[in-house]
Amino acid sequence: MKFTVRDVDLYYGKNQALKKVNMDIEENEVTALIGPSGCGKSTFLKILNRLHDLNPIVHIDGEIKLEDKNILTEMDPIEVRRRVGMVFQQPNPFVKTIYNNVAYGLKIAGLKNKGEMDDRVKKALVDAALWDEVKDRLHTSAVDLSGGQQQRLCIARTLAPGPEVILMDEPTSALDPISTAKIEDLCQSLKEHYTIVIVTHNMQQALRVSDKTAFFLLGEVIEMNETQELFQNPKEAETSKYITGRFG
Repeated sequence: MKFTVRDVDLYYGKNQALKKVNMDIEENEVTALIGPSGCGKSTFLKILNRLHDLNPIVHIDGEIKLEDKNILTEMDPIEVRRRVGMVFQQPNPFVKTIYNNVAYGLKIAGLKNKGEMDDRVKKALVDAALWDEVKDRLHTSAVDLSGGQQQRLCIARTLAPGPEVILMDEPTSALDPISTAKIEDLCQSLKEHYTIVIVTHNMQQALRVSDKTAFFLLGEVIEMNETQELFQNPKEAETSKYITGRFG
């Protein structure tokens, strides 16, 4: 098991946003988080690499183990974020060259060997299905890339330091259908080497890319199951209503 989540509550001040979340996230699988806006999907995702540490009014109870350690009490947030990378909704390349975007995390980690740096930048771009499109323009600005290319660059930047888990918060919501398909294909190839957790509003996307799906509603996990089983035979009435479009 990659993540074991037990009885997690999250509060913004006095407002409870997550209630007793329990979940097992398997290694080398894609886990999709679905549910209507404001239901807690992205809030939960950000717990998994300690992003809420940056918000002083957030309080979290419960236990989240990354393999054998509780990330909330037994791990430094820097270590958590090294092992658990994050790709956001909007592509957010740095105003640097393509090469320096991907190399950024490696430089922060102290890598100085130029040959190794080149190899790891290339591998990350290959793994993000972007190398063939940018190999002749590595030293041009990343902001000149298309939106879909920028998002794959952000994925490459996330991959370069060598995380074990990739979190994706609606990574295709700002992209066209062709770019979306490339990111979805990427999820399938990347899960051979990484554990992926993806928040999506698109239920068809969850069906296409994920092995398991968790349905969130009002801060609670209503149901989690194998994706095909959850969509074809939901056990809870709220799940059935949501996936058939009766609300959300």
